[in-house]
Amino acid sequence: MPKPYSADIRARVIARVEAGASRREAAEHFDISPSAAIKWAKLFRETGSCAAKPFGGSTSPLEEHADFLLTLVAQQPDLTLDEIVAIMRKHKVPGSARRCGAFSSVTRSPSKKACGHPSRSVRTWRERASAGSEHNAPLIQSAWCSLTRLPPIPR
Repeated sequence: MPKPYSADIRARVIARVEAGASRREAAEHFDISPSAAIKWAKLFRETGSCAAKPFGGSTSPLEEHADFLLTLVAQQPDLTLDEIVAIMRKHKVPGSARRCGAFSSVTRSPSKKACGHPSRSVRTWRERASAGSEHNAPLIQSAWCSLTRLPPIPR
């Protein structure tokens, strides 16, 4: 969604309309849509202000139950999202795994376990692949550093 127009451009359009120009003329002069100028003029006549409505800031429906959820995760940090949802249903707290995941990312509570061991099926270090032979060290090219699968060792 695009950001709202600044208060400055809104005030200029309103000032031009108040000076006698039509709303469409003011919109054309400031290169905005006529509907925006019409809405701003109407808002200004009704409220005396042409400020934009608050932007963003939606809240999760789980905010009401934040204490319960955070306590639950603090007591049992290894729960999966599905297990959390099952406990929520027992306590008649509405929600889904997706909503719990979004809530945990907003509250920055850990939701994933630490990464496991590196891959054992793919060689990632030339030194380990050669099992300690130092004479193969000059064969490592700097371009290979970011690759996970290295090309075969030249013979």
